[in-house]
Amino acid sequence: MREEHFFPLLSNTYLLVYGDSMYDIAIIGAGPAGCTLARFLDKKYRVLLLDKRDVMNVDYPGVHKCCGGLLALDAQNMLGRIGMAVPVSILVNPQLFLVRTIDLDKKIERYYQRFYLNIDRLAFEQWLISQVPENVDLAFGCTLKTCSDEGGFIRLSFTYNGNTYSEKARVIVGADGGNSMVRRIFFPDKKIPTIYIAIQEWFEANDTTPYYAAVFDKTITDFYSWMIPKENMIIIGSALKKDNLALDRYKMLKMRLRDYGIVYGKKIKREGAFIYRPRDLSSIYTGDETCALTGEAAGFISPSSAEGISYALKSAYCLAIAMNEGLDGFQPRYRKLVSGMKWNIAYKNLKCPAMYSPLLRSVILKTGIKSTDVI
Repeated sequence: MREEHFFPLLSNTYLLVYGDSMYDIAIIGAGPAGCTLARFLDKKYRVLLLDKRDVMNVDYPGVHKCCGGLLALDAQNMLGRIGMAVPVSILVNPQLFLVRTIDLDKKIERYYQRFYLNIDRLAFEQWLISQVPENVDLAFGCTLKTCSDEGGFIRLSFTYNGNTYSEKARVIVGADGGNSMVRRIFFPDKKIPTIYIAIQEWFEANDTTPYYAAVFDKTITDFYSWMIPKENMIIIGSALKKDNLALDRYKMLKMRLRDYGIVYGKKIKREGAFIYRPRDLSSIYTGDETCALTGEAAGFISPSSAEGISYALKSAYCLAIAMNEGLDGFQPRYRKLVSGMKWNIAYKNLKCPAMYSPLLRSVILKTGIKSTDVI
């Protein structure tokens, strides 16, 4: 008699799954990378898309990913390339045509013209999920616990409402972002990008700030901080070194901004997440023939601005193309398709000194040279 069990799917529906069946591809993480991959995989594959959040559930508490919710030009272009028109419903005011760069080290600043789509990040992810084909099984509200190579297939176990379930797949894909669990399980000896802690808080704001602010202060972080308006609120965030003083440095950032003249009101909520910062190409890894990595899990994220959506879309689309030619030998095809992205990240690392050296940055701000991602 075959073992059988149930596991949860989108919108509180359920799918009967037999224990001796197998998925072709199990995707862990339903963010931009996971959803894009699921959308563009050939329908010949049996695909599972699993995420610990259940963002399509009407009772979902509305917890956002710790992200500023801006679509930079590269992300806009990639969405257009793959035929995805951003719906007006996910946009929030104000739309941003200006970047205010604040250097708290030197007490100087400058404005630059740049266009970002200001979005509701949760609504954006819900839209991406809505584009996933119906042939893909969606398992949401499920927390991955273990996965292992059992020779010929991957066994993954996950929990839902306190119960543990198990599935099999020919290939597992880690699309689970910074500090990827899939990457840690399958490739513990591979070098990983530097891990930072992103912390951001939402505050009430009386006036709508018409710009996105990039904030630099070497006493806070060797990366950067940000301020982003969202309707009648403002987000203040920072990418901080992963240590026990991260929250203290974030509090210092808020104090220094107040001293600088930035006005914000009552705190609404706090969000946090681990993010990668690939400082060299050796930390970018796409996996092997049984476990592929895509998006930030592979290390595809800007080392200069922490912009990751465009890289998630691009790498997942490349992985879909590689897999659609067959699961046998897909990795060499995938690595070839993303080679340009790796060199793009290498180039951005070369530009980092211009952003994160106080002396060089002050020269840039004083002269108005547009030479950085953030600026």
